[in-house]
Amino acid sequence: MDPIYMDHHATTPVDGRVLDAMMPYLTHEFGNASSRTHPWGWHAEEAVDKARQQVAAALNCRPDEVIFTGGATESNNLAVKGVAAAYRDRGKNHIVTTKIEHSAVLQPCQTLETQGFRVTYLDVDRYGIVDPDEVRAAITDETALISVIWAHNEIGTIQPVAEVGRIAKEAGVLFHTDGVQAFAKYDSDVETLGVDLMALSAHKIYGPKGVGALYVRKRRPRIRLAAQIEGGGQERKLRSGTLNVPGIVGLGEAVELYGECRDEERSRVEALRDRLHEALRDGVEYVHLNGHPTERLYNNLNVSFEFVESESLLMTLRNIALSSGSACTSASLESSSALLATGLDESLAHSAVRF
Repeated sequence: MDPIYMDHHATTPVDGRVLDAMMPYLTHEFGNASSRTHPWGWHAEEAVDKARQQVAAALNCRPDEVIFTGGATESNNLAVKGVAAAYRDRGKNHIVTTKIEHSAVLQPCQTLETQGFRVTYLDVDRYGIVDPDEVRAAITDETALISVIWAHNEIGTIQPVAEVGRIAKEAGVLFHTDGVQAFAKYDSDVETLGVDLMALSAHKIYGPKGVGALYVRKRRPRIRLAAQIEGGGQERKLRSGTLNVPGIVGLGEAVELYGECRDEERSRVEALRDRLHEALRDGVEYVHLNGHPTERLYNNLNVSFEFVESESLLMTLRNIALSSGSACTSASLESSSALLATGLDESLAHSAVRF
């Protein structure tokens, strides 16, 4: 049997049209976008500007509010640590987040705790959804940032981001979301969502690895960030370093292509997911759905197979690419902290498989 790839939350293949758009900047259009004295540099800068406009169009923001990074992990670190460092001198030393955030948010928060910041980690319900009222209750006069993941990378649950955004705005608190799994797949209008910062990545939407972006609001309010990488002044001095022009071009092209087929792709993949879930439910005993039954990513199905360890199952299904959780923690044999946070029994958490 030919191998079947069902691990698109970990990464996606590069679309051929994306690769075609990137190729000139990997070959003859090899200029540095910071070189302002010759055509190679001008062409590279023009390509970056176009990609910035493509990403901004999907976010419904200004192009200068898009900061290109090396990926979503860097974007999340820049958002969380950057806000913390920039607003501490205003007496803001408190962050509100959830217990099921990606490690790219949780670990920076834990690092900030060692530096004297307070972090409130909110519980979620059995579906993995945070209660907006608990977000509101956690806010204090010292709160600098609320960070809630838009769509979960393991269980697929979609959070009430727009409602949390309204709460943050009413309280005058900045709101960041890890938008990696939902960006471009869903309407990503930052005004509708009410977010001030959003991390995104190219390789989750058929773009290249090693490139991402951070949306940083510049008005109502203008966000201050402390740079985490210095030495060059690129990207409004928020992210120094030679721009990855081919990768940035690929990100822009992937965003535009997704915009053209988003609704059609959602209907197609959602039907496939539901068909798979129905077949598992009808054909296998003791199968449990993890995450919300409807408020979930259309390309996510996370189930636990009672009495079977997920690692053993994955080793048996060698011709099917699956995972037991986040690719970032796939080397760990511990149960998913996100599943445990939903109240799932540890044995079921240890038998979870993500399609």
